[in-house]
Amino acid sequence: MPIGAHYALTVLIWGLTWTAIRLQVESAAVDISVFYRFVFASAVALGGLSLLRRLPRFTVRQHGWLVLQGLTLYSINFLLIYRAAEHMTSGLLAVVFSLAALFNAFNGRVFMGIRPNPRIYPAVTLGISGVALLFWHDLQIGNATLVALVFAVAGTFWFSLGNLISLKVRTAEIPLLAGNAWAMFYGALALGSWCLMNGTEWVVPQGSVFWGATLFLAVPGSIVAFFSYITVIRTLGADKAGYATVLFPVVALSVSTWLEGFVWSGTALAGACLALLGNYVLFRKPGAKASPGTPSIGKTR
Repeated sequence: MPIGAHYALTVLIWGLTWTAIRLQVESAAVDISVFYRFVFASAVALGGLSLLRRLPRFTVRQHGWLVLQGLTLYSINFLLIYRAAEHMTSGLLAVVFSLAALFNAFNGRVFMGIRPNPRIYPAVTLGISGVALLFWHDLQIGNATLVALVFAVAGTFWFSLGNLISLKVRTAEIPLLAGNAWAMFYGALALGSWCLMNGTEWVVPQGSVFWGATLFLAVPGSIVAFFSYITVIRTLGADKAGYATVLFPVVALSVSTWLEGFVWSGTALAGACLALLGNYVLFRKPGAKASPGTPSIGKTR
């Protein structure tokens, strides 16, 4: 599959997960809902690969990297983000999470010495401005929101560290599908342990809506989307891949137009255009007039 298709698939699926998450948490506590999501995802992924005999043995060191990936991408980041969502508007949360592209560039430079693509800064500026305009009437900051804001920033930063760990997983020669399956399993273990320590009420929701949403979040939302997202990270770099977090709110609002009657205002339309423009700035090909000796923009050194 072309890398552009992986990128588009990530944006599309993650845009749809907003609705699925809302349906899921209406029937159960947030922590237990996320736990069910990754238990289901890891069971499907590990079981499927085992049946296909595509589940190789890993060394202790390789499992160590997968534990870190599970803690950063499939557990703690979700706990922090969902904690934030309990006390802040979804629009403000979307703006904060769109900082992931900037955090990816910063963390890549600090922890791995990767020089970010120079276009990331104007692109993310356009993108975050666009997301802010999309949710202009939803950006409310009160006393309770300030604490939630800390959780949101921490969750986004933690997610960004997971993006870099996925690159380390690649250098450890771990196949992507099998690695993700084990990482989700370790993430589920961490979530289950947290629920036990936190005294979370263990319930098994009976509604078909909950399990339908959980199935979507587990298979397309976790197995497929994270496979595509990490493929983009490995191919284009974490900074470019992170721009997906800017675009999926646009998809989410488009879905909301169909399902919930969301009305696009002039401000929202302008925001969507800015987000798409930022994507164009980041991914447009260098001009044909560039001299042969000029290095292409965005290569790491």
